[in-house]
Amino acid sequence: MLENSFDINKIEAGLDEAGRGCYAGPVFAAAVILPKDFYHPLLNDSKKLTEKNRDLLRPIIEKEAIAYAVSMVDHNEIDQINILQASYKAMHLSIDKLKKKPELLLIDGNRFKPYKKISHECIIKGDGKYSSIAAASILAKTYRDDYMLKIHLEYPEYQWNKNKGYGTAVHRNAIDKYGLCTYHRKTFNILPVQIKLL
Repeated sequence: MLENSFDINKIEAGLDEAGRGCYAGPVFAAAVILPKDFYHPLLNDSKKLTEKNRDLLRPIIEKEAIAYAVSMVDHNEIDQINILQASYKAMHLSIDKLKKKPELLLIDGNRFKPYKKISHECIIKGDGKYSSIAAASILAKTYRDDYMLKIHLEYPEYQWNKNKGYGTAVHRNAIDKYGLCTYHRKTFNILPVQIKLL
């Protein structure tokens, strides 16, 4: 059972990212402020849900949330500032866009770059512990999946419609055959040999 709040007296935003470990595409992050009494029996860490249930929950979260926002940092910026800083930036951009200002940020994971003067709590596996983080994980994941489906149409050989840019065997074999494309993260040392750009 997910907890609805870390501090019942504060306006809390849950934050999570998606795509940090991918070979290609952007990293997405979401920030979600839920009502303190929000409940849905399917709500959980996005990684534990089927694609169908994530897609079912997304409009419910968007409708019921007090505020939510989703942001991305693209592959070029990831290569410039590194994936950790890009993840922080995507989270900060999401907080920037919230229509209601949170008083406490609940972060999935063990590290975060402080945002302005808002206090935060880093919670390992927080997406399986707190409703707002679980909701953020679902929004970040579904928005990123939609983006990867779009760019899959440009480069179908990498099968991003199935692997979403993660380093599956099929994806790695396609890189070996076709080289890296414009959406690949060039700083990820994907290939040990000289890379070939499309």
